[in-house]
Order: sequence, then C-alpha cells, then structure tokens
Amino acid sequence: MFMDAQQLSYGADLSGLICGYLFENQQAGRPLQTNEVIDWLKTDTRKPEGAFLWLHFNLAHSATEKWLHDHTDSPEEFFESLHQGSRSTRIEHADQHLIAVINDVLHDFSFDPSEIATLWLNLNSRLMISARRKPLKSVDHLRNAVNRGEIFHSPAELLTHLLRDQADVLTGIVRDATTKIDDVEDHFLSERMGRKRANLGELRRLLVRLQRLLAPEPAALFRLLQKPPVWMAENDVHELRQSTEEFSVVLSDMASLQERIKLLQEEIAAHVGEQNNRSLFLLTIVTVLALPINIIAGLMGMNVGGIPLAQDEHGFWIVVAIVVSFTILAVLFVYRRGDKD
Repeated sequence: MFMDAQQLSYGADLSGLICGYLFENQQAGRPLQTNEVIDWLKTDTRKPEGAFLWLHFNLAHSATEKWLHDHTDSPEEFFESLHQGSRSTRIEHADQHLIAVINDVLHDFSFDPSEIATLWLNLNSRLMISARRKPLKSVDHLRNAVNRGEIFHSPAELLTHLLRDQADVLTGIVRDATTKIDDVEDHFLSERMGRKRANLGELRRLLVRLQRLLAPEPAALFRLLQKPPVWMAENDVHELRQSTEEFSVVLSDMASLQERIKLLQEEIAAHVGEQNNRSLFLLTIVTVLALPINIIAGLMGMNVGGIPLAQDEHGFWIVVAIVVSFTILAVLFVYRRGDKD
C-alpha cells in the first residue's frame, strides 16, 4: 500500500520527518510513521537481508537535529556539515557512512539565483537520511518514484536515482534557458531588445552560480568511485559512475550556454555602440549645419551701432543668402569627410 499522491505535503511531524520508507524483500518502499521508524532502528533482532530505510527530514523544524542525534548513529561530520558556511557539492567518507552535500533548485523554481538550496545526505548500508530546509525538485522526484512503486535495492541506488533526477532538473533548466536565449536573439535580430538585455545578465548569473555550486560534484564522485565503501555493491558503483558521466554532460552544456550568452552580450554591446556612434554622428551633422545661422544670428542680433545692412531694404535677403551659402559649404564639407571615412 503506497501513499496517495494527494496526501503528499511538504510539512513534517513533531520529529521533523517528512516521509519515511522501508525497503525489504526486494519490494517497493513501504511508508512508515515516526514510531515505526524508531522501533525499526532500535530493534536488536536480525533485520532481513538487504532491508534498509530512507528518512527525509525538514531541517526548518526545530526538533529535527535533536531527533537525529537521539535515534540514529549519524556521524558528527554530518551534523557539522549542516552548519557549515560552504555549500559546494561534495561527497566524502565518514567511518562507514557517506556524507553528501548536494545543491538543488527549489520546487517552484523561476530562474532566480536565490532559488538554489542545499540537500544534505547521510547513508550507509542500512539507512539513507536526507534533510533540507526548503522544498527541492530532485528529492521530490525521488519521493514520487518511491510512491509510484519503483523498486530500490540499496541506499546507494537511491543516491544514484537522486543524482540522475538532479541531472534531469538541470537539463530542464538548460533547455528553458536556451529557449529564453533564442527569444533574446530573435528580438536582437529584429532590433526590438527592450528589457531582453537585462534578462541575459540574469540568466548568466544563474548559470554561473549553478556551475559554481555543482562543478565540484563530478570530481568528488570520481574520488569516491576510486575507493568506494565496502558495503557498496559493484553494480551500485557502476550505476553511480554512469550518473556522474551524465552529470558531467549537463555541466558541459551549461558551460557552453554561458559562452553563448557571453558572445550574444558582446554582439549586443557592439550593436548598441554602433547605434550610439551613428546618433552622435547625426548630432554632429546637425550642429555643423546649424553653426552658420547661429553665428550670423548672434552677430546681427547684437544691440550695437554699425550693424551692416541695417538700413538696406534688401538686407534681410542678403543675410539669408549668406546663411544659405555657408550652410551649403558646411554640407559639402561634412559629406566629403563622410566619404573619406
């Protein structure tokens, strides 16, 4: 019997447990309540071969860390990682445990760099603990897979599935970002940029932050694969290696997308610079063409004696002819300079 999808929520019980599953007898995960989890963890009888738990916690709940201290054998390195300032992705050994810090996007991700949060993992041969402070996409995909009845044989297999879900989420982000960049490029070609230039900067900051947080992950996984824990099966190591390769491809696509954004920004900047130069050139032409009339009008408008042609009945037309002549000379001068350039 599996949880009804309509009953899924992001809340937690008094212990901070969002959901718990028991995997045994090569069957799909069975949901457990907190009291059942405690009984399973405390039992001294021999547990079925291959049986293990997945417990998912909400760290925003004040009772979560105390519950984990009291009822699990999580190493101190795990609790220290919950409060470290560094959020770079990594996976490391701690006794017979694996401690993982994985960055993911929020459940309602909307291309905001602030909508990136962290998921902490602690796993051994019998237990996988995941904890987060905000709803995250990848772990929810894993949770939905368990509720659909997908069968998992080990905590390492859960970890592999989670990493693949994370790669799928990032692939979707890259795909959506590519669509946005295509839209910006179309507006650029049609010379209707508007706010699209600002969108490029936001996308680039988002991709840089994602890559900065996620880039260490392949290196950390490769180090793990070179010397895996003794309880990790060879098949799990192989699957983990494949997920690492998939993740590396996503990071490579992300780097290529950043380079495309950079080139597009440079092209837009060059186009804007060219438009500014053209506008400045037109302004210079207008200034030069208006120079003769401004100078003559200034001279003839001085309220002093001896203004030439002041008493001549044709004086106005003579001045107009002089202004037109100088204007024509200025136009010829400007156009000749333009042809030389």
